[in-house]
Amino acid sequence: MPRKGKKGPTEEERLLMLQHKMMTEEEHLKKKESLLVQFLKDKLAKEEHNSALNLNKINTQWRTILREVKSKELRKDIEILRQSFERVVDCKDSVIKSLAKDLTEAEDQHTYALQGHLHNVDELLALQRSRLTYLEECYNEELEALTKEFETERKMINDQHEKEMRYLQDVFLIMEQNFTDTEYEAKLQFQSMWDDLKNKNLEEKHFLRTQLESKVEDLWRRFQEAVKNYTDATEDRKLAFESLKMKDEKNSKEIEIQMKKLQKIQDSITLLRGRISTHDHESEEKNQKIREDKDLVLKQLQKLKQQMNLARGEARRNLAKLTRESNITLKCLKKTVDKGERIFKLAEICRKLETEEEKVLPFDSSMLTPEELQEVEQNAYEPPSTKFAKMMENYTGLDNFWKKYNKVKLEELSLQKRQAQLLETNEKLRHVLKQYLDGISVNDEVLCQLNTLFIVNQRSNIPLPKTGILQKQFTSLKPPK
Repeated sequence: MPRKGKKGPTEEERLLMLQHKMMTEEEHLKKKESLLVQFLKDKLAKEEHNSALNLNKINTQWRTILREVKSKELRKDIEILRQSFERVVDCKDSVIKSLAKDLTEAEDQHTYALQGHLHNVDELLALQRSRLTYLEECYNEELEALTKEFETERKMINDQHEKEMRYLQDVFLIMEQNFTDTEYEAKLQFQSMWDDLKNKNLEEKHFLRTQLESKVEDLWRRFQEAVKNYTDATEDRKLAFESLKMKDEKNSKEIEIQMKKLQKIQDSITLLRGRISTHDHESEEKNQKIREDKDLVLKQLQKLKQQMNLARGEARRNLAKLTRESNITLKCLKKTVDKGERIFKLAEICRKLETEEEKVLPFDSSMLTPEELQEVEQNAYEPPSTKFAKMMENYTGLDNFWKKYNKVKLEELSLQKRQAQLLETNEKLRHVLKQYLDGISVNDEVLCQLNTLFIVNQRSNIPLPKTGILQKQFTSLKPPK
């Protein structure tokens, strides 16, 4: 039994309780919203971090794929170069073999020709030896004959020489005696002639002396007069001559000094000309060397310019190829980024369309049995054998995505299959309904078409088959009531 003295809560207490309850609910809602906002911020930061990490992973994988593609291209190029090199080597080997064959043939021909030449040389040597022996015999015979003839001639000449020497000695004695006689006679004759000439010359000399003394005195007197006249006439000229003579001596001294200077200058000029000629020769050799060095440097410069132009062309081609590949890569990356953005947009749209169950459990638990799960785990720990399996190890972070994708794909396939089944049943129902409507209605379209139910005068508009069994079956049919 309830106590009668106690009463229920008043209106004010109820209002206060309701207000307190509303405030607590509001605080709870605010806390919940703040927690939700913090959770969303954390989730957004985590998603951004994961997206950046995934983008880096994708970039690294893309780089590895590009490297692999580039390595494949380089391997192909290397294979092509190897094949071309092997082809060239085969060509060179064939050329070397042909040259070796030609060389062996040439060596054989050379040995054959050498043998023939040696045989001919041996024959010629034998012929030459026989000829030399014959010539030597002839020479010995002629030498013996000549020696005999020489001995006889020598003996004859010696005998004749002795005879002539005895004759000449006799002649010399006779001539010497005759010479002494003629010499004595000549001396006597000379002495007599000399005395006559001496006396005659003394007389002529005395006569000439007297005559010349008178002439000399006369000439001396004339000379003194001429000298006096000359001195009187040429006194001024003598003074001028003396002054000119002094000037001449002075000028001659100066000329001599100048000549010495000129000689020194001439010597120095010749020395300098010799030095200049030597310097010209040396400078010409140096200039020739410098010209040769210049030509060599110009050739090297031309070669380096050609190499630089080739390198520039190669670099330009590589740069153009790199720009083309980079543009293609940028386009592919842009397509990939657009595809990723489209995937993110579709994920946002799909997230809005998720059910509560999918929001709570975004990834379904596996439908496999424990034994199958254990087998999958064992296979996961095994090292990959194929290249594709090794590449799939880098994408283990996308397992949840592939789970979700496979789930959606399976649902899509099941829905497509269900749609196909429903379309098939719908077609069947439409066909049955059309047959039913055609059976219960009569119009021009039905009359024009073949219909087993349309029978007039116990005849159908369907042509009967040729077999008798089918004809009996069609004739036994009766029209429906």
